Amino acid sequence: MVEARINPFDIAVQQIESAAKRINLDPNILEFLKKPKRELIVAVPVKMDDGCLKVFTGYRVQHCDAKGPYKGGIRYHPDVTLNEVRALAVWMTMKCAVVDIPYGGAKGGVACNPKEMSQGELERLTRRYTAMIYDIIGPHKDIPAPDVYTNPQTMAWIMDTYSQIRGVRTPEIVTGKPINIGGSEGRETATSRGLIFCVREAARHIGLKLKGSTAAIQGYGNAGSNVAIFLHEMGCKIIAVSDSKGGTYNPNGIDPIKILEHKKKTGSVIKFEGCKNITNEELLELECDILVPAALENVITRTNAAKIKAKIIAEAANGPTTPEVGEILYKKGKKGILVIPDILANAGGVTCSYFEWTQNLNREHWSKEEVDHKLEQKMVRAFEDVLKVSREYGIDMSSAAYVLAVSRVADAIKTLGVWP
Repeated sequence: MVEARINPFDIAVQQIESAAKRINLDPNILEFLKKPKRELIVAVPVKMDDGCLKVFTGYRVQHCDAKGPYKGGIRYHPDVTLNEVRALAVWMTMKCAVVDIPYGGAKGGVACNPKEMSQGELERLTRRYTAMIYDIIGPHKDIPAPDVYTNPQTMAWIMDTYSQIRGVRTPEIVTGKPINIGGSEGRETATSRGLIFCVREAARHIGLKLKGSTAAIQGYGNAGSNVAIFLHEMGCKIIAVSDSKGGTYNPNGIDPIKILEHKKKTGSVIKFEGCKNITNEELLELECDILVPAALENVITRTNAAKIKAKIIAEAANGPTTPEVGEILYKKGKKGILVIPDILANAGGVTCSYFEWTQNLNREHWSKEEVDHKLEQKMVRAFEDVLKVSREYGIDMSSAAYVLAVSRVADAIKTLGVWP
């Protein structure tokens, strides 16, 4: 589809421009927000296990630090590009502003295929990449985190490399670390749990009872599977799930834990006993109450927006809907479809990262109950703030989230001024 080939950075800029029009933003501040403050491209040489040397391309983009130090994940993927990393950095700025945590947005990535690399090769890649971006990261400058195909072990290598170069153990340089070296309780499921808090509030807002409702989840990785488990625990019937190989459907309900075990054994959710195989496209158009796109960007477009039948769409993935679709869904039918936008719905991860950073700075360790309670407070407040803007302007939740975020970042820029 044509929409899938849209430059992600262009989408991010469009979203900022749209919000700027609604609030009559100073055009000078708009120009400020449309360009990342810093972009670093590095060539990362790595000695492979067979003795040969491969040079990978790495990126770190820092968008805006008006509200605090940069924050954003590092992804390892063969398709990582500068424009993708730019877009993700912008979205991180907006995401942090929506949940009102004192960070700006950044993102990093290395164009590589981690599935074809050994643990030793990944460690050497990570340590070399860390050394090459060392000058622009730091506990009060830029704090990386895990993203696609990176994990707590990756963060441990980054933390150790940075600490060795600096000469001081510095756990607060990254978040998403293993708990035994300063990671936070609840971090692994924070993105999913934050989304569930938003779904709960959205259901309450539209008068939907979660017990007995139905849900379909596109993407059954860490976020998608945990969302399914949490929804199931709240009495919601999971009728379909999918991964990159396809989907599986059962109108009578699917046990989210059993299908996760099936995926671990077979490599996919398809061919699950008692279920019908479906495509990812078919999953999106199922009759259900809650739809959770937790996989790829640009899967809901003008082409299929009219066929979406869910009452609530909770965007676990980054950018699963194209910019114009939010308004189409908002106006669909008598009550429309309530879309919980990505910069709100999946902000639980960065919120818990903020908690981890705070714990590290103060050399504290909070209980899981304390972390979950603070996360719930933050996510509920953010949902209410976005809903309030949506009602005030008469706009969809996606547009409202950007109006709120751009307003907050713009206010910080105005207060600070531009120096020198």
